[in-house]
Amino acid sequence: MPRQRVNDGRRRRRGRKDEGRGRDDRSQRPARADSQAPRAAVRPPPRDVRRLLEGIGTPRPAPFKPDPFQLEALAALEYEDVLVTAPTGSGKTWIAREEIRRLLAAGKRAWYTSPLKALTNSKYQEFRDEFGDDRVGILTGDRKENADAPLVVGTTEIYRNQLFDALRGGTNIRADLVVLDEAHYLADEERGHVWEEAIILSPSRVRLLLLSATIGNADEFASWISEVRGVRCGVVERPGARPVPLRAAFLYPDGQLTPLLNEAGRLNAEVARLGEQQERQRQERRDWRSRRGGRR
Repeated sequence: MPRQRVNDGRRRRRGRKDEGRGRDDRSQRPARADSQAPRAAVRPPPRDVRRLLEGIGTPRPAPFKPDPFQLEALAALEYEDVLVTAPTGSGKTWIAREEIRRLLAAGKRAWYTSPLKALTNSKYQEFRDEFGDDRVGILTGDRKENADAPLVVGTTEIYRNQLFDALRGGTNIRADLVVLDEAHYLADEERGHVWEEAIILSPSRVRLLLLSATIGNADEFASWISEVRGVRCGVVERPGARPVPLRAAFLYPDGQLTPLLNEAGRLNAEVARLGEQQERQRQERRDWRSRRGGRR
């Protein structure tokens, strides 16, 4: 009898456990598809963000038609140096590329200079795609490839150095055209002398094409070039704003986008508050490190 009672107790306990497992199993079953909670609706962007992004996209393909200022610059290069001032994105490089195309077709040579290695490398690849690898070389502080090519792309410092070498009895500059991109660097306090020396030392037989988006005193600049080189320098300007307007935005750490400026052109108040908050946190960390260092 005692053994029978023990066995009966075990059966009852196992039954309770089985019932519990049954309840647990039922609770773990996947919910039916029709009982799933609906997904949260995607919220449309705020009105100011919609206005910021409005109209952005790929334009429809259309035949290229040069602007009047581009054709004017090409015509002027036939008989004088040319300073082109036009907003970024308006096609200044097209002028240089078409003049280089004409010179290469006539068996002549050209230099294209820029102040930045990254820009120089970009133009080098662009011109290689346009004119062929064998017709384009590059000269920078750390790259020297195909230096005898009819078109050489290089930094302005390298071009200026070659002019110095020619003065010391070295090889004369082998170019019929020199393009000075970002010509406003002449006003740079530290590097401006490079552009000044490059302009003064370039032989008068070499045509200069200067490109810039930010020269405000273009006529005065061109007059100085004419004086030091003995060759007239014309000015070609593109009126109006940049054809591709800038849209400034701020990207929050969580991926949200907001205009950087408000309708009045001032810094967005939310962005300003975030900047102030981060500056306070940085100052608190600096103070904490200072106190910690003082205790040591």
